[in-house]
Amino acid sequence: MTTSPLERAAESFAAELARHRTGRRLSKKQLATLMGFDPSYVSHVEGRRHRPTEDFARRAEAVLDAGGAIWQRFREYDQLRQARANPTPREPAAPGQWLPPGTGLLVERETATLTLLDDAYRCEVRRQLWNAGTEPVTRYLVRVAVDRWPDDPGRSNRHHREHPLTFAELQFRALRDDGGTRDAMHWRVRHDRDAYKEIWLLFENADGPFPLHPGERAEVEYAYRVGREKWGPWFQRAVRLPTRHLAVRLDVPAALDPRVWGVETSLSADEGPLRTPIRRHDRGDRAIFDWSTDDPPLNTRYRLQWRFRRELPDATRPAVGGRPADRRRDLGVLPRDAEALRRPARPFDLPRDEPAAREVVDRLTGLLDRADELHPFHAGLGLAAPQLGIDAAAAVVRPADRAAPPVVLLNPRVVDTSPDTDEQYEGCLSYVDHRGLVPRPLRIDVEHARWDGSRVITSFAHGMARLVAHEVDHLEGRLWTDRMTPGVPLVPVEEYPGP
Repeated sequence: MTTSPLERAAESFAAELARHRTGRRLSKKQLATLMGFDPSYVSHVEGRRHRPTEDFARRAEAVLDAGGAIWQRFREYDQLRQARANPTPREPAAPGQWLPPGTGLLVERETATLTLLDDAYRCEVRRQLWNAGTEPVTRYLVRVAVDRWPDDPGRSNRHHREHPLTFAELQFRALRDDGGTRDAMHWRVRHDRDAYKEIWLLFENADGPFPLHPGERAEVEYAYRVGREKWGPWFQRAVRLPTRHLAVRLDVPAALDPRVWGVETSLSADEGPLRTPIRRHDRGDRAIFDWSTDDPPLNTRYRLQWRFRRELPDATRPAVGGRPADRRRDLGVLPRDAEALRRPARPFDLPRDEPAAREVVDRLTGLLDRADELHPFHAGLGLAAPQLGIDAAAAVVRPADRAAPPVVLLNPRVVDTSPDTDEQYEGCLSYVDHRGLVPRPLRIDVEHARWDGSRVITSFAHGMARLVAHEVDHLEGRLWTDRMTPGVPLVPVEEYPGP
């Protein structure tokens, strides 16, 4: 039986697909899952019962990283199919280039810069886009991900559950530059997770839409900030669109004595070193590390990693006053005589108020990381929202064990205490110049809310009981000095006998 050229081209496509799938040791079901197709469809295409579509071919090429072979077989088939249906076949928009699913976008140049500031990392990405497809582009997907400890996923997951990435802290912004005109871009959230965000950049703003039409070019720029306590020692770029040039820059204080290296990985290759070197040059008190590559394969991931061999010196931290009270004020913590510290805090209505509660907790956590500038609180440290002038029943307590996750208290109330007490020195960021002996129960049971509004009772003992009781007092409008035995004097911090 004689087969037509079109049938032979379809068979060649199916054979190429099967060869790369088996080479990757993927079952048809596994490939279908990665491509976002029903498993039966992949089986039917390989069995020649279904003809390949453009979308199917693009996805298969991207997932199997076939170097263009699958796409080439599809182009041969599609040209024959169009020749039969249309005497004037459509020319491909970008000869020799296959395009990813659902878009005709090419990245002609990407430049990504990560800068370490005083208390945050700032990321800025510029991409020069070319619409090499046949349809206008109206949106563009970007991703923001953090991983505090990439070599310890469990620890990172716990950390980001307690301190989720928020859009309020990102201060996300996006612009489009089409060659002289810079227009702000509206954006819309696609996915919002504790350590991961997906954002649609929209080719529109308050003045109306400005889609990227076929054949047009434009530069898209977006930027965001992430606190140092959430960003781990790595910066990754993933190639999700055909890209002709990729450049990455890391800008950090030279005083940190940084050591920087890089790795790359893909769907078909294990992790290995970057194939091109990272170049360092110093500019004033900054160390600049540059790396670039041409024509990176699709689905390849490049990661710069680093280690600081020195701690961040005081000169690179935000300027604070010399006396503890001055430094407390510069951090934004209210003094002991502030009226806000004497009012019971407003409880959250959870889960309705969850976004606001997370923002408050995130701010408290960030300030706790800087509070050691005032005094090394070796016994642990806490901070309540009223101390920042925020009328909200939220507090965060950092245990003495720095490896332990902070405790988040929402709408807490003490429901039981032990009869046994002890008397220990306490301090407070709102009362930072003095310490005092305060009697507290050795155990307290606290009922507090979860993010979803459910309530749980947690028991705290010894040092943590003292820390938690101190913060619950703040949320009820009491200070630790109210708990002191009458006649017991305060001790100036310079004469404080403890660590």
